[in-house]
Amino acid sequence: MVIPAHNEEAYLPAALEAVRAQTLSPLEVLVVDNASTDRTREVAEAFGARVVYCPRKGVAHARQAGLLAARGEWVAMTDADSRPLPHWLEALAEKAEGAVGVYGPLRFYGVSPLEAALSEWGYRAFLHLMALLGRPNLAGANLMVLKEAALKAGGFPEVEAREDVLLGYKLRALGPLRYAPRALVLTSARRLKGGWGRFLLRQLRNLMGDPRGYFGEGGERGR
Repeated sequence: MVIPAHNEEAYLPAALEAVRAQTLSPLEVLVVDNASTDRTREVAEAFGARVVYCPRKGVAHARQAGLLAARGEWVAMTDADSRPLPHWLEALAEKAEGAVGVYGPLRFYGVSPLEAALSEWGYRAFLHLMALLGRPNLAGANLMVLKEAALKAGGFPEVEAREDVLLGYKLRALGPLRYAPRALVLTSARRLKGGWGRFLLRQLRNLMGDPRGYFGEGGERGR
């Protein structure tokens, strides 16, 4: 499995602890150090992860570097500020047979219990809607792809945003993408910087295919 990380020394330990607690152990844990200037590499190595260095800044480049370097037939991905629940990999694997990709829901942590619940069920409803529309929505914090199929589709496109969603669109031509509702990942509420209104506006832009929807103020990635 792959975790892209740019200056994530604060969040990465919790992510790696969550990976270590999986009921289905990954073949390997690969952290892509995306031109970090902090102790991201040292933290990853202390947990026994294999570290690949990606000098080109940008999560799309880091995800692609991880995809290329991964040794397994299937490549799971989450983010450095995310915490998969213990049965995450097991739940993804349950849906993998005959598919080219599997994805699951997200829930914010670091917010009130009500906000956490609303974030999860709102996202589940969104995923259900997109699946009904024939446009499964892959999120880099919670996906698993068949490596051969992902490479055949061209891998993660070299864009500033939406690289996960765009790969999903290309994968649809090669086989089914399956939703794994039990494969829940908790993800940082730092995406709510600026408030719920701004966050939801970004998601609406995403839904409409506007890449600006993935950025906060000043061009900073907001997802």
